[in-house]
Amino acid sequence: MTIHHFDVAALDYEKAGQVSSQIKKMVKEYGFDPITVRRIAVATYEAEINLIIHSHGGRVTVNYEAPWLYLIIKDIGPGIPDLEKAMRPGWSTASKEAQAMGFGAGLGLTNIQKNSDTFHLTSDPSGTTLELGFKKHTEESA
Repeated sequence: MTIHHFDVAALDYEKAGQVSSQIKKMVKEYGFDPITVRRIAVATYEAEINLIIHSHGGRVTVNYEAPWLYLIIKDIGPGIPDLEKAMRPGWSTASKEAQAMGFGAGLGLTNIQKNSDTFHLTSDPSGTTLELGFKKHTEESA
């Protein structure tokens, strides 16, 4: 089992994408096929952006237990008031500032779910936890 932690600061738009880039490099080194690497990168980027624009900051934890890679994305609030609405494509609570920078189109959670093999989301005012799983395939089986 290999575990890595990456902290993500709220509103740190300048560092947006750094964590997902590091994780993408890591999963390539673990030997994931290119299609799965792309899916992991997309899901991780969307989750990282959600931490930056919607939360008070949080952490991405990577746990590799072959053949599975698990990501746990946990923030420290304020939580998602309506999970059902949040899962609807196009629904967003992003600030005008985030939207002006091209973020907050309301597709993050649906893109994450679409690219993950397993997806579990919980939220309350103390924070949101997103648990994702990705199964490693050989290049031939991918």
